Amino acid sequence: MKQGPLPSVDSPDDMAGPTDLPRCGPLPTRVGVTGPGSEEPLGVVAVGPAGAERRAVLATLLGLDPVMLTVPAGSWLVVRHAKVPSRAAYVPGYRQPHSYGADRDAAGPALARPPRRVELSVPEPLLRHFTLIDTPDSGTLGVAGGRVLLDAVGRAGALLFVIAADQAFTAAELNLLAEVASAPVRVVFAVTPGAATTEDAGASVPPAGGVPGEVDPVAVTVAAHRAALLAAVPALAGARWFPISGADSAADLRRALVGWAADEGLHRASVDPPVFPGQHDRVAVVADPGDWSEQLDRQTRSCAQRIRQHLALELANAHLRVVQEIVFGVGCAGLPELLDREMAALSLLATAQCDHAVRGIIADAATRVLGAPPAEGVRRRIATAVQYGLADHRSGRDLDRVLLITSTAGVAGLTGPDAIDALAGYPTAARDEVLPPVAVALSGGCWQTWRTPGNDDHNAARAWSQRALREVELGLSREISRRFEVIRLSLGAVLSDAVDHGILLA
Repeated sequence: MKQGPLPSVDSPDDMAGPTDLPRCGPLPTRVGVTGPGSEEPLGVVAVGPAGAERRAVLATLLGLDPVMLTVPAGSWLVVRHAKVPSRAAYVPGYRQPHSYGADRDAAGPALARPPRRVELSVPEPLLRHFTLIDTPDSGTLGVAGGRVLLDAVGRAGALLFVIAADQAFTAAELNLLAEVASAPVRVVFAVTPGAATTEDAGASVPPAGGVPGEVDPVAVTVAAHRAALLAAVPALAGARWFPISGADSAADLRRALVGWAADEGLHRASVDPPVFPGQHDRVAVVADPGDWSEQLDRQTRSCAQRIRQHLALELANAHLRVVQEIVFGVGCAGLPELLDREMAALSLLATAQCDHAVRGIIADAATRVLGAPPAEGVRRRIATAVQYGLADHRSGRDLDRVLLITSTAGVAGLTGPDAIDALAGYPTAARDEVLPPVAVALSGGCWQTWRTPGNDDHNAARAWSQRALREVELGLSREISRRFEVIRLSLGAVLSDAVDHGILLA
């Protein structure tokens, strides 16, 4: 049975022509690496191909047994500083993390599905400077996993790429590094010995300039990797390279990361002033703000419509990638992990689009009521008042909702900030946005269904994925509409009070 791309979902509001609605403004069209915010915790994200001994490098940096860094395939590892060692697995579908002892085997405890992340807390002094994040092998990320990785790197601030001496950069890795190079992110490379011996590596390279003499095989290997990288990504010419073969060679890498953390910490601390302009000022309202309420209504509907349409297109593209992987790649057994990565990337994109649109709506409506674009402190006061007012409206309750794809291709809901936190591969600073994040993931039943021996019907998997993504599209469409409706009501109440009293009360 041939499966086509998912159709888009239209609501009655979508029937209005584009000329009937004000512009919502440009929205983020994809998840990508951006500069970190001032409140984001410092982090170093480690990535690299399989076989590069990345886990051994991280264990050497931290002075730990590499077994302690073992996590289920596809899960992220977040290593933090704490006086008391602990390990916890954050599994979508649960509000509380699962204990995940370091003395267990590589498979970990019996979980319904792999966790999105495992947090390891150890009393290692290096982690006082930054959090260390280990990701799945770069060859397993795919399009969606790469987008999630770029988002994490942008928030953390540094990328540690580990590659072996006998490996080469793939096209996907070069594309990823090219995107990172365009952002204010520190990139560091570590080269491990790999399977080839140093004697073999050195024997294949003649002495420089044809003069007889010994050649440093490590330096030759690093130079070869660097040359191959710069041929494709010249913007990374300033990146530092570190050959890693033991604790002594890892010390240079350790000092470089600590130095970056010190400089980056000072930079982030100086970005935001202690008091924002207008944070405590008396703000007057213009005498005649006009039809600001009607324009607010049209703009919120326009933004909701554009986001719904864009997410429908993203889901259609995700469906095509999933079908291609089912037939030519991972097969039925890998379907849950693949689709879960797609939903993680979709969640980040939907969250970014909602946040961007709400900031624009608040700024535009406040400009009409106050007579001038609001200062940052004023905008934050209005945003805080709008956030407090969400719960006053029936449609504003339980906005912190997780959409879980079930084994029957349906979508179930789970509410609560802890439930949303369990979906994060790399947890970030407390959000100062009005709306909670959009969160979509697969329940454990999907893994149980598609990893059952003998369940290898590609047509059934394609049909199941299409039904599941259709339900996600319907669920997201309702959630997006509800979110912008409650923004309209809450922001309208805040600005109506300001118009009635002649000053901003927030």
